This record gives sequence, C-alpha cells and structure tokens, in this order.
Amino acid sequence: MSFSKVYSAQTNLLKAHIIDIEVDISKGLHHFSVVGLPDKAVEESRDRVSAAIKNSGFKSPKSNQGKIVIALAPADIKKEGPKFDLGIALAYLLATDKTNFDPASKIFLGELSLDGKLRRIKGVLPLVREAKRQGFQEVYLPKENVLEGALIEGITIYGVEDLKQVLNHLDTNSQEEIQPQPLTKIKYTNSEYLIDFADIKGQETAKRGLEIAAAGGHNIAMYGPPGTGKTMLAKAFCHILPQLSFEDVLEVTSIHSVAGVLDKNMIIQPPFRSPHHTSSHVSIVGGGTFPKPGEVTLAHKGVLFVDEFPEFDRRVIDSLRQPLEDKIISISRAKGSAIFPANFILIAAMNPCPCGNYKSNKECICPPASISRYERKISGPIVDRIDMWVEVSNIYHKKLLEKTFNGDKTDIIKGRVISARNKQIKRLGSSKTNSDMGARDIESFIQLSPEVKDILNKSAQQFGLSARAYHKIIKLSRTIADLDNSEEIKVNHLLEALQYRPKSSL
Repeated sequence: MSFSKVYSAQTNLLKAHIIDIEVDISKGLHHFSVVGLPDKAVEESRDRVSAAIKNSGFKSPKSNQGKIVIALAPADIKKEGPKFDLGIALAYLLATDKTNFDPASKIFLGELSLDGKLRRIKGVLPLVREAKRQGFQEVYLPKENVLEGALIEGITIYGVEDLKQVLNHLDTNSQEEIQPQPLTKIKYTNSEYLIDFADIKGQETAKRGLEIAAAGGHNIAMYGPPGTGKTMLAKAFCHILPQLSFEDVLEVTSIHSVAGVLDKNMIIQPPFRSPHHTSSHVSIVGGGTFPKPGEVTLAHKGVLFVDEFPEFDRRVIDSLRQPLEDKIISISRAKGSAIFPANFILIAAMNPCPCGNYKSNKECICPPASISRYERKISGPIVDRIDMWVEVSNIYHKKLLEKTFNGDKTDIIKGRVISARNKQIKRLGSSKTNSDMGARDIESFIQLSPEVKDILNKSAQQFGLSARAYHKIIKLSRTIADLDNSEEIKVNHLLEALQYRPKSSL
C-alpha cells in the first residue's frame, strides 16, 4: 500500500473543519513535502513526526527512499498549528503497511514530541462538536485534553499518552486497549467570594445599580473620584451573575479554547475580562492578519470591565458601538473577514477629570479645557448605548472601620438576580434578558399604564432622550419591576430608571 487517508480537524476563526490527511508514497529520490496551505508549524511536523516514528520503534521516514507527499484537504483552508502530527504519523505508517486499521469514523488530534508523546493542543471542544455533527464516532486526543473533549455526549473520546499506545489500541492483534473517557459532568459549586458585597462600606446607590445591571444584563458606568471603590464593586459584580447554562458553557469554553487562553477544562462561571487602558485596538476587538477573537469576544456571556474608561484610545472606545448594540463584532481584513459573538455586560469606571478630584472634597488642578477634552473622549453614541450611569462618591472615613453588617451579602443579591432572570426567561423565552429586547419585543411584552406612559413621555421631552435611550428606560424599568416581583411597571420603577440616565456633565 502506498496511499492512505485518515481524518483530523482544525478551527478556522471560531468554526471547526474536518481535515483529510492523505499520504502518497512513490518511487524516486527521497523527498518529504506537506501541501495544502500549511503554516510554519505544520511544515515543521515533518521533523517532529519523523523523530516520533523513529523513537516509537519504526524506521524513520527520512531514512526511506521515495517521494512522500502529505496533502491536507481541503487545500483552500490555511492549516495552522501542530494538531495534525498524530494524524500524519498514523497515515504514514498506514501507507507503509507498518500498521493496519480502518480510519473511517475516527478523528486524530495531537502534537507529537520527538519521543512520541502527545502534547496538549487548543480548540478541542469545537473540533469534537464538529466531529460528532459530521457522524464520526471516535476522537483520539492528548490525555490533557480529554476532560474538555468529553463534554460532548454521543461520541467516544480516547485519551492518548503517546504514538505507540494509539498503534497498540488500533492493532486488532494487540491486547492493549485504551479505555474511553467517561462523559465530563459539570459540577456547579458555591465558590467563595474574594469580595462580598457586604464587605463594601457605603455606596448603596452603586450596589443597587449593579444589582439591576446583573438582573437585566444592562451596561453600566460608574464615575467618581479615585479610591472610592469602583474597581472593588466591579470585581464583586461577577459573583452575583447566574452560572452559565450547559449550552453557554460549551460556547464560552469553545471560544477560550480556540483563543488558547483556557486554563481549566471548562468555564462554568461568566468570564470576567479586565483589559488595561493601554491595550491596543486589535487586542480589544480582535483582528490581525488572520482575524482572531479579542477581549470583547472573550467576555462573551460575561463581563467586560474597562477601568479608566476615558484613558482608552478613542478608536478603541468607539469600536465598542457595534458589540454594545448588536452583541457581535464584525472584523474585515484583506485576508478575510469574521463575525465573532460579543454579548457581554459592560462595566465602565471613570474619574470625573484627569486628576480625579473634580467636584470632590479635594482641589482639582485640571484646567477647564482639559476637563472638557476628557469628557469628550467618550462620544455621544457610546454614552447613549450605556443603560445606567451611577455616581460613586467619597465616603466618611470613620465608616470604613465600622464592623456592623453593611447591606445584603452576595448570595442574597444573587438569589434576587436569578429570580428576576427566571421571570425574563419565562416572558421572553430562551436565555434572553430585558436588555436584549428589541422594539417589537417591547410592544409585545410590555404594557404601560396611562400614568406611567405620560410621565415617560414628559421626561423624554424634558431630558431630550433619543429613541434608543427612550427604549432603554422602558427596559430598565421592566428589570426594576422584575426585582420588585411586580407584573406591571409602576411609577416608582420608572422614576428609579430615570435616575440612571446619563447626566449632562459627569
């Protein structure tokens, strides 16, 4: 036999593709080539695979005469990374009759070290999902990836230590078998909170605002002097969010796995991303020569916390317009375009001026022009897309040392948030929140009494609200009513929602 074909897979952007690995060996002078748009890591697999085969007890491909051509198909998809090593090695051994097995319905993934052991790879979860969708029955993975791969039910996952172990398992004459990996069960546990809401002294208005934001999935901005607890409040916020559903676990874990930032086998808590204000445009929104996900996508189904919001580059701030409105980010480059999910809750923290002391009990040293320039850094369209604006002011020093109980604990607040979210799911279906409602949803699911409608219209005219801000006030009022266990939006719910509108000067 001088030809063989086995199957592997790779991700392209966030999508998975099945890749055919074909090996053809013909007579002639020695030549070893890999075709099919391989990158440098794939081309170097010739050396890794040759050494791994030799150190597993077989003759190295480099010592054989003949022309060896390895084709990775489809040829128009750029092949990246070392995950094809295992498939290439098995296809070569199959073509040279050093092993004999049926490669149909099997996917092989893994990077080979020179001694034949398998190393961890990234992007396993979407690859296994695609393998199952296309009818494959078995997936062979490095042992470090099996817990991630075994999240998918209905396909057999094998954890492999080295090349020799795979060959012994596939050989019908061998007695050595790899035991399939049991299905990975998601265990939701009550984690301990590094920062409990009850530990934060004062700032009751900010705590209330964050609870509403969590309950309805609303974007929120906190402004005030430095050192008043904005960052601490943001870090405590992620603990009051409901845990991810199974489908969300798979989606979020897939994104982080493809991006190569998955430090655990799965993500069951909403992700919390906090990029530094010096972060580049590409690192925030994604992109590059071949588009890759950025921070807004890594925060999908979780929280994007932007501290020192006006200090970010103007281009970065304005690029948040699309994800805040459409829950996606569209990236177009010369070598390709991509649409990445970006459904997150934005928490923005900012000072009132560059020195931070404007309108506080300390003297502000900023000239008026500097304050004006600082405020203009955040454009009107961005301000309009943030549902809630909350002031976080200075607190009395003696209150910081009080040991008395300071408001509800995180668990109690989380219980109220989950209860409000359940009402929204029952009303809207799926996993939608009030912030996801469009104009048609508002007409279908929200009925305002004449009194509430009259106050809303007068307030909108007085404050000069845009159509977007008008709808956001209604959605915010609905969330406040859900937290209050009220079937209808009352006047007090609307008045509280109006308090969170953006002020003319922050």
